[in-house]
Amino acid sequence: MGKWKKAFAAYHPIVHLLMAETVFVNLMQMMSIPFLAIYLSETTTLTPAYIGLIIGAGPLAGTFGGFLGGILSDLFGRQKLMVLSMLLMAAAFAGFVFLVHPLLLLLVSLLLGLAASFYGTVSKAMMADLTPEEKRFRVFSNRYLAINLGVAIGPMLGAILGISGSGLAFMLAACSTVLFALVLWIACKKYQVSAYAAADQSAEKASLPQIWNVLKQDVALLAFVVGGILLVTVHGQMSVTLSQYLRENMAEGVALFGVMMSANGFTVLLLQVPLTRLVERYSLFSRIAGGAALMAVGELGFAFSATWGWFVAAMIVFTLGEILIVPAEYAQIDQISPAHMRGTYYGAQSVSTLGSFLGPWAGGIVLQAYGGPPMFMLMAAIAMFSVVFYWLGRRLHEQRCAQDGVGRKAVS
Repeated sequence: MGKWKKAFAAYHPIVHLLMAETVFVNLMQMMSIPFLAIYLSETTTLTPAYIGLIIGAGPLAGTFGGFLGGILSDLFGRQKLMVLSMLLMAAAFAGFVFLVHPLLLLLVSLLLGLAASFYGTVSKAMMADLTPEEKRFRVFSNRYLAINLGVAIGPMLGAILGISGSGLAFMLAACSTVLFALVLWIACKKYQVSAYAAADQSAEKASLPQIWNVLKQDVALLAFVVGGILLVTVHGQMSVTLSQYLRENMAEGVALFGVMMSANGFTVLLLQVPLTRLVERYSLFSRIAGGAALMAVGELGFAFSATWGWFVAAMIVFTLGEILIVPAEYAQIDQISPAHMRGTYYGAQSVSTLGSFLGPWAGGIVLQAYGGPPMFMLMAAIAMFSVVFYWLGRRLHEQRCAQDGVGRKAVS
């Protein structure tokens, strides 16, 4: 008992609350959002391409919401913006149930993308505000674990309860998000968390004009960003088009999709740390190339699988590629960025989330025109093609380092 009490006392009560909310919010979202393509295909007459456009619009809006969230939280305060973002998320979940017009559904998706990006940005900022600097790394590591707990449990729980891809799942997500917003508001009042937390004025804040300028000037960075867009395109389409394909071509396809999404989450939970340590001896480029190859193999697995076991195995292989790529991409950007421009370089990397829009939209077009296997094979080819841009970016940066003689270290 004393051990648990000591662990709880190590962090502010609001940090613990935010961690718990992260688990439950992601759990509820994963019972609904990954199945949105299935839900829209069953309740509307929209084509797979337009469904992909609607779903991809959310992450596209979130790309800009990440910049706006930090600015708005400085203006209005962390807790106000976080509670507002949760209420907007709840309204969006309910909107998918009660609205049927394609344009309104598109607007709801944009709203959800913006609100979710606000929530993610501000919740991390509030955790940092309430945590001593030496403990922040552990807090953010625990937050990533909390996210993946929700990702792992949510789809499987929805499938077990038989509500995946139904309006009930979206209404549960809406109601629980409102409840969490209310609890957070009451807790912030109880613990007298300041309505305004000053941002670190010494930290550089990336702006869109700065990002555009640095992309024009640093061709190596531009090559890395293009490679990232291609990989995110492959990853972004996976759940949207895969869910529609399974629903139409597999018995109990919706339940299978729930199992596959849970397999994705559990694979990250179980294998992220050991796999990351295992590949530390290899260069960043080798890790990204290996990850892209694994994602391509996973896509080919989706194309040619015919049983539940093979689909789940393909998802595990796909997830292993994801585990290799994500930390290596961040480390690679860190290596090429000047110390005084690190914020701008990371902001430029966030442009790769454009693939979260392109993937569902383009994947939906190919799925509608040619069917699932050709679409999965195309995505496998895109994953491998992305490696060309990472190789090009590495070569360009090494050449510039050789010309400069000093400065930024070469990319490993």
